[in-house]
Amino acid sequence: MPEASGGRFLRFWTAQTASQLGQRFGMVALPVVAIETLDAGAAQVGYLTAALTACYLLVGLPAGAWVDRRPKRATMIRAAVVRAVVLAGIPVLWAFDRLSLGWLYAVAVVVGVASVFFDVAYQSYVPFIVPDRDIERANARLESSAQISAAGGPAAAGLLLRAVSAPVVIAVDALAYVVCAGLLATVEDSEPPRERKAGGESRLAREILAGIRFVVGNPLLRRLCVAMGVSNFFATLTMTLTPLLILRTLGLGSTVMGVVLGVGTLGGLLASLTLPKVRARYEAGKVMAVGLVLAGASMAAFPLAGSLAGSLAGSLDESGFVLPVALLVLGQFGMTWGAVTFNIAQVSVRQRVCPRDMLARMTATIRFVVWGSMPVAAVLAGWLGSRVGIVPCLWIGVVGAVLTALPLVGADRLIRSAAPAPDAGP
Repeated sequence: MPEASGGRFLRFWTAQTASQLGQRFGMVALPVVAIETLDAGAAQVGYLTAALTACYLLVGLPAGAWVDRRPKRATMIRAAVVRAVVLAGIPVLWAFDRLSLGWLYAVAVVVGVASVFFDVAYQSYVPFIVPDRDIERANARLESSAQISAAGGPAAAGLLLRAVSAPVVIAVDALAYVVCAGLLATVEDSEPPRERKAGGESRLAREILAGIRFVVGNPLLRRLCVAMGVSNFFATLTMTLTPLLILRTLGLGSTVMGVVLGVGTLGGLLASLTLPKVRARYEAGKVMAVGLVLAGASMAAFPLAGSLAGSLAGSLDESGFVLPVALLVLGQFGMTWGAVTFNIAQVSVRQRVCPRDMLARMTATIRFVVWGSMPVAAVLAGWLGSRVGIVPCLWIGVVGAVLTALPLVGADRLIRSAAPAPDAGP
């Protein structure tokens, strides 16, 4: 990367790393707070996941048009500050014995809404700080730090949970967002200033509709949207029940859960480091399809580990402990390897074919479908898990996830024919 863009990208990269590290702490601590501190069951854990993701259905589309109108860096800073403030409230409420599931759901909703704006701006920001030729390499670096955070964050959170209560661990999440906001304030970019025009409400509706039309009318983006939506649905079905599988079905404890999730996500780091070489040999469509199949097939390790709960019961130093943990680590490793491979490739493809003044609306439209499926899957996971059982529900997630690569058949032909698009104009 050129020196100028490299410096500002480095600061942005560091800010993103801080945010990702704190987010991983929160992903481990929030369900632990619900399960261990507030005695939540499968349905309640499903509601918590739904509260975090339902915001994509509520504000996902308006967020894209809003972000396209305003400086993306300022949007990310505000979103980071909001998340820091509301997450800091959890340990405060807990300290005064005021924390309840209702409060936890409310905090999850606010964090989710702020995350929508942050994520839409984040994925639309890279083309403004690096040249077009460096977009895929920049995305790979961002994903590598995300995976390092995914590996170290849950493991560190799991170890920290041995010393302090889960609500206190969430304070680390809040602090990370403060660091993220401070670093983003130092980044300079090439994004042009946005002019505010009269008729804001009507223009907002037209801009939202323009983003939807662009995605629906583009055959490549349309296929990606379907593949990502179905994949996220079944991945959410699986990951919503994973804490219950580890903590209750297998009885491994929150420390082991953090270590399993952390060590397993080293597969994502490996994917981010090897993807540039893989992409040099294979076309993006094939890489994305293989990534989805690998992610879905690896998820089978979770219900397999659950099936061993009754047949391999034993002490902590026997196979009743070792084999389920090994399966969980292997499954997490393969799932994140495949998911990250797919994600880096598809984000880079989308950023290349979309006009820059349409980036946020394109991202928001796709995320509306992709992330909007998650609350439905989370509630369904809680309902199925409490009725048919955790392990059978996990098998449903595996079968569905493997089938998500089908919409990508023939995607390489569409990618080759998709020239980089100019700005769409006002």
